[in-house]
Amino acid sequence: MPHITITNDMPGIRGLMAHRPDTAAPLNHLANVLLREPASLDAGERELIAAYVSHLNSTPFCAGTHGAAAAAQLDGGQETVTAVFAGPDSAPVTPRLRALLRVAAEVQAAARPVSDEAVAAARAEGAEDTDIHDTVLIAAAFCMYNRYVSCLATDIPAEDSYYEEAAHRIVGQGYGTSGVPDRAPDHETVAI
Repeated sequence: MPHITITNDMPGIRGLMAHRPDTAAPLNHLANVLLREPASLDAGERELIAAYVSHLNSTPFCAGTHGAAAAAQLDGGQETVTAVFAGPDSAPVTPRLRALLRVAAEVQAAARPVSDEAVAAARAEGAEDTDIHDTVLIAAAFCMYNRYVSCLATDIPAEDSYYEEAAHRIVGQGYGTSGVPDRAPDHETVAI
């Protein structure tokens, strides 16, 4: 049961965002920029980084949602996501992504500089400054999103199909910007 009264029956961060659309707008905008806008890492890779950090943070709502979005966009689908959750070192991902997942894990573990070794390993696998920057920012942002969801004890969907539906919305529409004044009122928020 959530620690606060949420005025809707949506699970996870969706319920929180529907409850507080004023804070949902900037959070969704950030997620859209980080995970959907054009970048050197493709959208599936960025979703996988978000899902992996969420998995490391033991946040099943975010790991499930972003894992499903990653699976919908990556070769290997859910098997790839499951393998990364089990351990990126043996997962069927590119060496560059594997090295960036190690960077993300360091960000998740502590608020201190990523090790020179992790950065050098990512560069050796072809990661450029933008890739490293985006990985660190995605990992840091998802530590915040994970804590928002977990610390308020939000509900977790009972059906696995929820995550597949969420992935379909995310891949098709991106992340909503609920609370933005010029939005049509009947547009459903696609929340992280």
